[in-house]
Amino acid sequence: MVPFDHLEREIINGRRDARIGKIRLSFRDSFVVGSAGTKIAILRRRVNHRNPTISEARAMVIGVPREIHRQENRVGLSPFAVSQLTAEGHAVYVEKGAGVPAHFTDHDFEEAGAQIVYSPEEPYHRSDLVCRVSRPSTEELDLLKPGGTIIAFQHLAVIPKENVDRFMELESTLIGYEVVTDETGDFPVLNPFSEMAGQMAIPLATHYLQTTKGGRGILIGNVPGVPPSTVLIIGAGTVGFAAARSALGDGAHVLVVDDDMAQLRSLSRDLIGRPVTAVSTTERLARYSQIADVIVGAVLKPGRRTPHLITEEMVKNMKPGSVIIDVSVDQGGCVATTRPTTLDRPTFMQHGVVHYCVPNMTANVPRTASRVLTNAALPYVKALAKKGLEGALKDDPALAGAVYTFKGTMVDPGLGEHFGIPSTPLQGLL
Repeated sequence: MVPFDHLEREIINGRRDARIGKIRLSFRDSFVVGSAGTKIAILRRRVNHRNPTISEARAMVIGVPREIHRQENRVGLSPFAVSQLTAEGHAVYVEKGAGVPAHFTDHDFEEAGAQIVYSPEEPYHRSDLVCRVSRPSTEELDLLKPGGTIIAFQHLAVIPKENVDRFMELESTLIGYEVVTDETGDFPVLNPFSEMAGQMAIPLATHYLQTTKGGRGILIGNVPGVPPSTVLIIGAGTVGFAAARSALGDGAHVLVVDDDMAQLRSLSRDLIGRPVTAVSTTERLARYSQIADVIVGAVLKPGRRTPHLITEEMVKNMKPGSVIIDVSVDQGGCVATTRPTTLDRPTFMQHGVVHYCVPNMTANVPRTASRVLTNAALPYVKALAKKGLEGALKDDPALAGAVYTFKGTMVDPGLGEHFGIPSTPLQGLL
C-alpha cells in the first residue's frame, strides 16, 4: 500500500505526474498510471477517510497498432471502445495515426483516455492484449513480443505455414474473431461484417458490369421490355442473404444455392420477392454459372479453407464480361480462379470474366466497419481485460472456442491438421 495523502495533494494542485522512489506516476481522471518497465500497474484511487491510501489493482494494458497490410483502413478499437475500457481502469496505447483512415483522430483517442505512442513496436511490447482488425502480416511478425495475445480476424488457414510456425515460436496466443461462436451456434463478431460484405457485393457487381470496367454492359436491375440480369449466389448464410436482398431490390433474377435446406428455407421465407433456391450440386453449379451475369461467392467454412465449388472449367463457360464477387476469398475463395486482390487494384480479368476478390472489402468503408467491430467485439475484449486471458477463457466457451494457438501451442485441431501440426486441447493448458 502506498500513502495517498501526498498524491492527493499533487492531484488537487493540478500536477500531471509525481514520483515515489523510482516510479513515475501520471494522473489521468480517476486513476494513476505507474511507469515501471513494460508492465504498467493501474493504481486506483480508493479514499478511506480514516487511512487514505491507493490500493494497487492489476488491470489490462491494451495495444492498438496502425494496420498496414492490404490498404487496411479499419482500426482495432474505436474511441468509444477506448473510453469504455479506460473507464474500467485499463490502459490503452494507440499507435499514432491508427484511426486516421477511418476518420478517428489521435485527439479523439486521447479524449477517450488512450495514450498515443509513436513507434510500431510499442502497441505490442507495452501491452498484455493487442486488438487488431486483421492478423499481423509477414512484415509485422518482427514487431511482436514473445508471449503476446492478439485478438483479430486471423483467417490462418490461408497463410504460409512459416508464419504459423513463427507465431508458435513467439509463444503467441491468437484469438480469431471469425470463429467466436455463441451458445446458439451463431457468429456474433463475424456476422455483421458478413452482412456488410453482402450489402456491398451487388453495388460492386453493378459497377463492374459496365463496359468501361470490362463488364457485359448491362444493368443488374429490370428495365421494362428488357429481361433482368441473373445473379447466382453460392451460399445462403449471412452474406448470401444480404446479397440476395440487395439483388432482389434492384429487380434482378436471383438464384441461391446451398447444401443446407434449413438455410434455403429460412432465406426463401424471409426475403420479399423470393429468389429461386436449389440444393447445391456440381451439375447445377455448372448449368447455373453458364447463365449467370454475376456470381457472388458466399461460402463459409469457419476457420477452414473454403472449397472450390466453381471450377476453372465453369469459369471458362461463363458469359464474356460477366462478374465474380468472391466474398469467400478471405478463407481462400470458392472459385478456382480466385486470387486475393487489394483495394487499389481490386479486379483482374481471367477467361473473359471480371474477378473482384478483395479479402478486406469492408476496409473501403472503414469508419462504419470500425464502429461495427466495436459493437460486436467489445464484450469479449472487456472480458479479457477484466478477467485476464486464462480467466476469460475458462469462463467463456465462445472465447475459448476461438483460440487457435495458446502460448505457442496449437489448440485448434482443424488448423493443426491443415498444417500438419499436432494439437493439444485448450482445457488441458488452462
